Amino acid sequence: MAPEGREGRVRPSPRLAIGALPAYRPGRSAIQANRDHKLTDSIKLASNENPYPPVPAVAEAVSQAIGSANRYRDHRAVDLREAIAGWTGVDADRVTVGAGSVALMYQLAVAYLDPGDEVVTPWISFEAYPIMAQIMAAALVRVPLADHAFDLDAVADSVSERTKMVALATPNNPTGTALSTGQIRRLLARVPDDVVVLVDEAYREFADPALGDPVADLLGDHANVIVTRTFSKAYSLAGARVGYAIADPEIIAAVDHCLFPFNVNGLGQAAALAALGALDETQDRVAGLVVERDRVAAALRDRGWAPPDSQANFVFLPAGDRADDVYAGLERKGVVTRPFTGWGIRVTTGTPAENDRFLAALDEVAPEPPG
Repeated sequence: MAPEGREGRVRPSPRLAIGALPAYRPGRSAIQANRDHKLTDSIKLASNENPYPPVPAVAEAVSQAIGSANRYRDHRAVDLREAIAGWTGVDADRVTVGAGSVALMYQLAVAYLDPGDEVVTPWISFEAYPIMAQIMAAALVRVPLADHAFDLDAVADSVSERTKMVALATPNNPTGTALSTGQIRRLLARVPDDVVVLVDEAYREFADPALGDPVADLLGDHANVIVTRTFSKAYSLAGARVGYAIADPEIIAAVDHCLFPFNVNGLGQAAALAALGALDETQDRVAGLVVERDRVAAALRDRGWAPPDSQANFVFLPAGDRADDVYAGLERKGVVTRPFTGWGIRVTTGTPAENDRFLAALDEVAPEPPG
C-alpha cells in the first residue's frame, strides 16, 4: 500500500528496487572540509580529478561553443563518434558517447538486464556497479579480491545461468590494480558468449601500455565485450561529462536505444573534440601525474605502508579497520581523501605540493601504518 501524506492523502510509491538502491557517495569537497573544520586552505584528493585545468585549446573551444549554447547540439554527437573511431582505429558504428562512461554503463544495464539477472564483479570496485544492477532489479554478485587484485578464476566460477553481465574495472577503483588483455582473454574463454563483459577503463591513460589495449586485442574476437572510457580523468574534463564506449555494432545499437535525448551537451562535445586535437599536451600531463603517483607510492612504502601497485591516478592505503579514523584525521588537517570503511583510503594524485601536504598530514595522523 502506498504511504499516506501528512494530510492523509495517498502518495505514489517508487518501485521496490528503487527503495533498496545504495546511495552513490561522491568525494567530499574542500569547501565542505573548510566549513566543517574551520579551515581556509583544504585540498581535495577525493574524486580522482585531474588537478590541472583543461589544456588551452580545449578551453578555447568551450569558449567558442558557449555562443551557440541556446541551440541543441547533435543528439548522436556524430562528429565526436567519428573522431573517436578514427583515433581508436574502429568503424564509427562501433562507437557511442554518453554523459561520462558511467552514464553509458547505466544505459547498458537498461538495455541488457532484466529483474532476477545477475551481474558478476570483483569487489571492492566502482561503487556505481551495485546501483547499475539493482536499478534494474538485478543482483550484484560480489567476488572478493585477492591481495587487492582480481581473482579471475573466482569470477569465472561465479558465472551462472542467471549471469547476464560481468563488470571489470581495470584499473580498478579504488585499488588501482589492473588486468592485462591476456588475463581478460583467458576469462572470456570461460564466459558464455551471451554474457556481456564490461571492461571499464576510466583510468586507462595512466596504466602501463604493456598491459595491452582491449579494443585492439579483444573486440575482433569477442562480440560480447564492451569497453568504456572517459574524458574526465586524463583530459581534465570531469565537469564536462563526456565518455565513450566501443563494442560490436549490435551492442552499440542497444545502448543507443537507451540514450536520453541530447545526453552529451554541446560544450562537452566541443571540449572532447578539442581534446582529441591536443593529445601530445595531455600525454605530457599524464606522464607527470604518473611520476607523482609513483613517488607518493614509494614514499608510503618507505613509511611502512603497503599500497597495491596502482595503474590509475590515485593510490590506495590499505588501512583496514582504521580507514575511517585515518580519513577523518587527514580531513581535520585539510586533506580530503576518500574512505572505504573497513578497507582503506583512496588518495588522488594531485600536484607535487598537494601530494607533499598529504604525506606530511599522514605522518601526523598515522605515523605507524596498521599492523
